[in-house]
Amino acid sequence: MSEPFDLAQQPVVAFVATCDAERARKFYGDTLGLRLVLDQLPFALVFDVGGTMLRVTPAKELHPAGYTVLGWQVQDIVHAAKALEEAGVRFERYPGLEQDELGVWTAPGSAAKVAWFKDPDGNILSITQH
Repeated sequence: MSEPFDLAQQPVVAFVATCDAERARKFYGDTLGLRLVLDQLPFALVFDVGGTMLRVTPAKELHPAGYTVLGWQVQDIVHAAKALEEAGVRFERYPGLEQDELGVWTAPGSAAKVAWFKDPDGNILSITQH
């Protein structure tokens, strides 16, 4: 009899789509500083994100979701936001949310802070401090 399978114990793989693999390679590799571990084009660019595999997958057409598709939990959101801004990242501003000068929003009644930005394909990414 085989042992029960426990999906919760398996590594997760994250996916994000791109219409321009070379532009995505520069953004995820150079701008965000992720380590490219495998170039499997035309199927995917594979980056290491703190031990999680991120597959940036080429698509002929892309309709970005209107919500965050990939995010990072950071220790110091101000430090992270400033470093990303210096690397060329532009943080999103959302009407109705009180965001500080860096674009950081603090959740009401919570210590959680979030800042959102987009990749070159319009995918919404975020950094969060809890």
